[in-house]
Amino acid sequence: MRKMTLVIMAAGIGSRFGQGIKQLTSFGPSGEIIMHYSIYDAIEAGFERVVFVIRRNMLEDFRAAIGDRVSGKTEIVYVFQELEDLPEGFAKPAGRTKPWGTGQAILACRNVIDGPFAVINADDYYGKDAFRKVYAYLKRTKDTRDGKFHFCMAGVVLKNTLSENGGVTRGICSVDADGELISVTETKNIITTKDGPAVKEEDGEIRLLDPECLVSMNFWGFTPDFIGELEEGFVRFLEKLDENGAAAEYLLPTIIDRLLKENRVELTVLGSEDRWFGVTFRDDVPIVKQEIAELIRQGVYPENLFGN
Repeated sequence: MRKMTLVIMAAGIGSRFGQGIKQLTSFGPSGEIIMHYSIYDAIEAGFERVVFVIRRNMLEDFRAAIGDRVSGKTEIVYVFQELEDLPEGFAKPAGRTKPWGTGQAILACRNVIDGPFAVINADDYYGKDAFRKVYAYLKRTKDTRDGKFHFCMAGVVLKNTLSENGGVTRGICSVDADGELISVTETKNIITTKDGPAVKEEDGEIRLLDPECLVSMNFWGFTPDFIGELEEGFVRFLEKLDENGAAAEYLLPTIIDRLLKENRVELTVLGSEDRWFGVTFRDDVPIVKQEIAELIRQGVYPENLFGN
């Protein structure tokens, strides 16, 4: 039976937050981390299974700190993103120490994906609206037709994704009149000014941005036939590696951009008005805690998400 699945890319979460999963910051009153709120929203929207993409050495701590709290609420699957998980005939380059990026993270799920699936970052809060819209899209979408993939992306309003504590990088979306993605432009050092969001250029010039434009925060909706495309593309990616192979990454935005340029995908951007938040800087931590507390006060979430 094909199940609607949420894939959470968490293989890098330990390195971002400290020495191990036990050091993850809790933001909710009952020890919840950001990921728990995403899982809660996904289950509420209708997703039937959660797949965690982690490093193998994270499993024990990850299960105790995160997975066990939700295991009675939905089906939980663990898959491992590993540096050595390569197609036949390839070996890791000398000096390579990290896995191969978000494209390989999804490939790690190839033996458990049997239906439409969404992909999110582990440490971003997206809000309920994004999960509802992505679920509804995937529920009605079929596999490849007319020679094209049909995917979606949750687009977040730029002004709802900024940090007061420094510049951030966002993928600014160009969208046509039908809501289909034309391109995503990675834009670095977006700051908050009195006149709205702006880019601080290297020469010091401040360039204002449209605060209402949509940006990509790595929340995608895919059909299962995307896995085959990722497998073929990973081989091509590895074949082209040069002396910089120790650092190259196989990334979802790059893969999607190629499909767009080849006219092989129609990708619907689903705008969400919910405020995104995450921890880009250490000083963001108290702000995120305040955001969660306010959502609880408004009745969006219970004080104890899963009753444990």
